[in-house]
Amino acid sequence: MGIVETRNLVFEYIKRDEEGNAAGITRAIDGVTLDIKKGQFIAILGGNGSGKSTLAKHINAILYPTEGAVYVNGKDTSAPENLWDVRQEAGMVFQNPDNQIIANVVEEDVGFGPENMGVPTEEIWNRVDESLKAVGMEKYRKHSPNRLSGGQKQRVAIAGVLAMHPKCIIMDEPTAMLDPEGRYEVIRAARALNQVENVTIILITHYMNEVVFADQVYVMDHGKVAMRGTPREIFSKVDELKKLRLDVPQPTLLAHELQQKGMKLEKGILDRNEFIAGLKAVMGGVSADSPALSDSAEKEPAARKNDLQDALILDHVSYTYSTGTSDEIHALNDVSLTINKGEFIGLIGHTGSGKSTFVQHLNGIIKATSGHVYFRGQDIYDKSYNLKELRSHVGLVFQYPEHQLFEETVFKDVCFGPRNLGLSEKEVELRAFEALKAVRLPDEYFYVSPFDLSGGQKRRVAIAGVLAMKPDILILDEPTAGLDPQGRDEILDLVKSLREEQNITVILVSHSMEDVANYVDRILVLERGSILMDGTPKEVFRHVDELERIGLRAPEVTYIMRDLKNAGIPVNTGITTVPEAAQEILRAEGRIK
Repeated sequence: MGIVETRNLVFEYIKRDEEGNAAGITRAIDGVTLDIKKGQFIAILGGNGSGKSTLAKHINAILYPTEGAVYVNGKDTSAPENLWDVRQEAGMVFQNPDNQIIANVVEEDVGFGPENMGVPTEEIWNRVDESLKAVGMEKYRKHSPNRLSGGQKQRVAIAGVLAMHPKCIIMDEPTAMLDPEGRYEVIRAARALNQVENVTIILITHYMNEVVFADQVYVMDHGKVAMRGTPREIFSKVDELKKLRLDVPQPTLLAHELQQKGMKLEKGILDRNEFIAGLKAVMGGVSADSPALSDSAEKEPAARKNDLQDALILDHVSYTYSTGTSDEIHALNDVSLTINKGEFIGLIGHTGSGKSTFVQHLNGIIKATSGHVYFRGQDIYDKSYNLKELRSHVGLVFQYPEHQLFEETVFKDVCFGPRNLGLSEKEVELRAFEALKAVRLPDEYFYVSPFDLSGGQKRRVAIAGVLAMKPDILILDEPTAGLDPQGRDEILDLVKSLREEQNITVILVSHSMEDVANYVDRILVLERGSILMDGTPKEVFRHVDELERIGLRAPEVTYIMRDLKNAGIPVNTGITTVPEAAQEILRAEGRIK
């Protein structure tokens, strides 16, 4: 028997109506059988609602089977007497580390689990030492968790689980809210535990590049295991994965697009080293002296004409939290810039760089410690300025947009904003209806509870609630975090369409360099509260080394093009998207002009 085994696992839950009455049964897990061996690294993929997290909660005995059985190291998770043994042997790391960290000092938090297991004090401290060392956080043991970055917090959460000496760790989207460096830190720590400590890892993720080294990949759909195989076997089936709301790593997708154009690359290429080797093999006849498009010659999008009448201007804005105390933090430092009407701006920076603080200045939620913010030529800090009116023009969708939902029905929730503008009821309802249509939410969801919707649908409703205010500027703070690839693309395509149809300004805060490269026309890079870079995606992503220095990265295809150039293949390295990369490689091979 493996470390984790499920036998025909079925889990059903009862759906209830607004009055709390039973309104049907939903089968979240439908006959899943797994046999995970000790020491394996297992990846579980699937779209939102496919049953991934429900399955994970069964392995940790948070949920119990409706039918079938789950065994952890031979122990039936349904037996009450096995509960604590199961949770000791199969630890769980959740998406948001703040939900797991409870102590004021890192070492105390890591020791909390063993203490509750009755482990002797001396042994607790030994476990704290070894666990922090295993995740590379020993030098932070005396720090407050509140002072750590997202990636560091997640590593502390992993250490807290590790200190309980589990044989298996289940990680449920542990990197969903992290910047690129934070994601790398967490996955590196998980791999080290697997390879050095022989801990079984079960990783649930929407980032396909995190699973290319897994032993086995399970793909779930509607509660069933739809696909199973090695990463190469799974990622060879690009079209099948797309039908399941998933995507593939960028090197795999680029190879697939070139294969569609007749280039004889191997299927299931997993990383950029494999891609480079494969491409060199099929392009062996291309001379390094062949003409290449100059990296600097590529035309950038024409700059938008500044219209200061509609602009949002920050003039030497600084902001300090907890001024004059030992906890004083300078979140923004002398920021000056102009946001022009109709721009699609990407705001990037590592966790703690000041992104959320920055956007909350744009509609007056936070007032600058020094400096000024101007909208349409008026200082929003003037005593006579109407901040309520400003917020009808500058709409903000928060990092967890579902936290903005609170009404009984979707339609009532979207009505809330315009109703507070003092509009007639007819105008309120008209705006709500138009906004829900704009975000393409089907009519049948208008009068259901927003809490019965999927993650992607909740995001649409939150965006509709802001759109109903008819803003000129729409700010989205990590709107796709936790969404599956198709849900991510749907939201971003929607935002792109709204921007084009309604000529609104969009500011997208994101940790995904690929999303930023695909959608925006201007990038602002924040570092320690200051604007480090301001330019087009191509301009910004040329500075790969500087981005890496501050915990960011370029899109994977940008690295691929750089590596190809270094390998003697004459390509332009200023490429940021997969379609551009495919075109440039075909041009270099001579297939297209």
